[in-house]
Amino acid sequence: MHFKLIIIVVEDERTQDILGASRKAGSTGATVLNYARGEGVKPAKTFLGLSIDSQVDVILVLAEEHMSREIMEEVASAGQFDETPGTGIAFQIDVEDAIGVRHQIEALTDALEDRL
Repeated sequence: MHFKLIIIVVEDERTQDILGASRKAGSTGATVLNYARGEGVKPAKTFLGLSIDSQVDVILVLAEEHMSREIMEEVASAGQFDETPGTGIAFQIDVEDAIGVRHQIEALTDALEDRL
């Protein structure tokens, strides 16, 4: 089985919606890193040297490669990434190897057999 790591950077108030969308599309779990900060095309707003932009969360999803694009599309739709600037981004990278996912492989095998 070959995996992709989907990295999602999203406004913290949208995290639960993103996690739900990810599960709906077939992910078997996620890791959430709270209180990150990001900056897009426009620089962050500050007041007396303090950032007044909202915090963002970084969500890491290890997904089977055949499911990764569908997960990303579901996440982007739930987060309104293409409709509203600054709400979040998602991208994926190849994972060469993974340990500790044996229990997930069993669940993914069943899900993939239904899809393929």
